[in-house]
Amino acid sequence: MSSRREIRCRCGRWMWAQPGVSSIQCSTCHSVTQLSSLVDIARGANRVLQGLQQLRRQHKQQQPQHQQQIMAQQPPPPPRLLEPLPSPFGKKRAVLCGLDYKGKSYSLKGCISDAKSMRSFLVQQMGFPIDSILMLTEDEASPQRIPTKKNIRKAMRWLVEGNRARDSLVFHYSGHGSQQKDYDGDEVDGQDEALCPLDHETEGKIIDDEINKILVRPLVHGAKLHAVIDACNSGTVLDLPSVCRMERNGYYEWERQTSGRTYKGTNGGTAICFSACDDHEASGYTPVFTGKNAGAMTYSFIKAVKTAGTVPTYGHLLNHMCSAIREAQSRLASDGHYTNPDETPVPLLTSSEVFDIYATKFVL
Repeated sequence: MSSRREIRCRCGRWMWAQPGVSSIQCSTCHSVTQLSSLVDIARGANRVLQGLQQLRRQHKQQQPQHQQQIMAQQPPPPPRLLEPLPSPFGKKRAVLCGLDYKGKSYSLKGCISDAKSMRSFLVQQMGFPIDSILMLTEDEASPQRIPTKKNIRKAMRWLVEGNRARDSLVFHYSGHGSQQKDYDGDEVDGQDEALCPLDHETEGKIIDDEINKILVRPLVHGAKLHAVIDACNSGTVLDLPSVCRMERNGYYEWERQTSGRTYKGTNGGTAICFSACDDHEASGYTPVFTGKNAGAMTYSFIKAVKTAGTVPTYGHLLNHMCSAIREAQSRLASDGHYTNPDETPVPLLTSSEVFDIYATKFVL
């Protein structure tokens, strides 16, 4: 009895089928149901189900090996070149930018070398720790050290982050400078000065209003920033409120630079900038000093500090720089490179405050 099967007819009646019977007739509708075909269908379905289960087990066993093969075929990920920025809390730290604009129609010569020369000068002569100097040039391996607009902004913020009394900060830039229309009315000449990062064609320039906001405004009492800008149209690129106008005989006077109501000073600290030329002038490079292309401003600044005495004043330093550049350009003029050496652009000094340049010592 246990081997009997219960079969349902198409009319809905249930019937019992004995073992070995190949067909059965319904007593109600008299239709005949073939039992062998049902058995075959059930057996076929069981075989299909067993086959699917076996394939599933094989797939699970082979999947880890297959994934390993795919990973082995893929190239290894590139090494991480992002480096953490140095600690911003050293007493002496610097940001040095050198842009040659390699491959561009407006490429320059010697700007990267200027940044490297400034680094050597700060480390060997001024006692700056090498780890506290952030270099941004096209020769750097890390993407964070390429002088793009984003990276220069980030480096400037790093330079003044958490600045404290007796901090000595240096910002050096050697590259293209420019001017553009002033839209907020804070410029006497109606022009904003700007630095040209490597991606300025797509990302735009860094104008003096922003540079002042990032580098100058955060300086607290006792902290000092020195900027050396070797670029065209760079006279007031830090938007400092006071400009030192010096004549050939060494006489000078301070001139108020900004107009309008916007405050351009510091938060109690001091900011001083040596620029390669006035806002309307173009800077130059010269092989006269070293026999190779170099920014006249950068080279004359380093040379002046080294030769002007143990602790020179700002006045003596500025005089030495101006004289060195005029002499170098006069030598070039004698070779036919310049027609009027008397109009040679000379460095310009700007400051967050007025001071006696012949009584105040230059100290980094």
